[in-house]
Amino acid sequence: MTDKAVTKAIENVYTSLHANNEQLDERIAELKAAMAAAGEKVAIIEGKRLPQNNRQGRKMMQTYFKKRGVALEFKLEVAA
Repeated sequence: MTDKAVTKAIENVYTSLHANNEQLDERIAELKAAMAAAGEKVAIIEGKRLPQNNRQGRKMMQTYFKKRGVALEFKLEVAA
């Protein structure tokens, strides 16, 4: 189960991404701290909530976060 602090930190990341990456590094640091406190290793990001939800955008985001010590996985909706 996802800790409330982790959920709030992920919401703050979405907000930052939609605000042209404003304060993104601070939001990543908050997420990293919340994940450490909750004992989580990977943050689950909803692809449909990203401003650039394509493979290139997700890979760029994944790399950027990994350099800052946060592992990401994307939850993608599959069209039926």
